[in-house]
This record gives sequence, structure tokens and C-alpha cells, in this order.
Amino acid sequence: MNLPEQPSTFRPATPAERPWWWRMENAAGEEVTVDGDLGSERFSNQSDAESWVGEVFAELAAEGVDAVTLFELDRRVYGPMSLHP
Repeated sequence: MNLPEQPSTFRPATPAERPWWWRMENAAGEEVTVDGDLGSERFSNQSDAESWVGEVFAELAAEGVDAVTLFELDRRVYGPMSLHP
């Protein structure tokens, strides 16, 4: 039996729908995996991505993240940007 495709409210957004994401890095520039929502957030625009990192940078640092790099799909927009003063 074929079921219709799930409505957008019930399926995860695709990378094309939320192309903006942060790569989390340690002090050596190596990618850091962060568990939970902090490690899997994706955004529909650059402004939302930047606002989010501004709100959670202390939590990311507590998880061992030293810097972040912003991407739009596979294109590096800027970074690495330190999370430390």
C-alpha cells in the first residue's frame, strides 16, 4: 500500500530548505561532534543561523567547541570564528 508523502510539518526539513549550518571545531580546527539539538541545527537563512549561535555560544563552548564556521550547503561563508573572548 502506498501512502502519500508526509506533510511538511511532519517530516524533517531537507538541506535545500535549511541550507545554513555551523561546523563545530576544537582549538586544532578539527570537527567536533556535539550531541542533541546543538549539533544538528540547520537554518533557512544566514540571519537565523547567526542569531542562534549568538544565543548558544556559551553552551557550545561548554561542550568543547572552540570555534564555528558557517556554511551554506557546501560553501564556506566565513570562519572559523572563536567562541572565546
